[in-house]
Amino acid sequence: MPTVAIVYFSGTGHTHLMAEAIAEGAARVENTTVELLRITGEQIVNGRWKNDDVIEKLNQAHAIVFGSPTYMGGVAAQFKAFIDAASEIWFRQGWKDKIAGGFTHSSSPSGDKQGTLLYLATNAAQHSMIWVNVGDLQSSLYGKNDGVNRLGGFLGVMGASQLDTSGKKAVLDLGDYLTSLRFGERIAEATKRWFK
Repeated sequence: MPTVAIVYFSGTGHTHLMAEAIAEGAARVENTTVELLRITGEQIVNGRWKNDDVIEKLNQAHAIVFGSPTYMGGVAAQFKAFIDAASEIWFRQGWKDKIAGGFTHSSSPSGDKQGTLLYLATNAAQHSMIWVNVGDLQSSLYGKNDGVNRLGGFLGVMGASQLDTSGKKAVLDLGDYLTSLRFGERIAEATKRWFK
């Protein structure tokens, strides 16, 4: 039974909501197991990330979806610490031929999110993983207003929400939710085909 692991950091909760939507979509594919693995600041000690349980779950997964908010044009420092810690796996090519994908969120429509997705795809390429893109054109091109791929991201899923410093609970745009949901299904289907 294919396992899709979604490993991510979320600062304000929006990236977490995207991860949940991707998990929901992946779980719609029959006989797929989904693992949500959240990176936290508490897992970083003296600048080094460490969580053997997370690494073991990623090692056992057939697919890994990477997610981080975009901070200053790149991944969050907490997520970068995780990526750096996974270099031991890279050295022995432990994730070779696993399915991979990525997602990100920021407070503006652009926010240089492409930089984050390029980083995630490059990391997957260095691990010799098989990258899966979004697979959806902007639904507005077809006269629909459901918001699927509303930001026109193709390398990975992009989300955007207004910056809210009031402390309110994070809310995900409907289009970003639907794009994440569909991406989860796409990842799970690709994993199922790849690991027949």
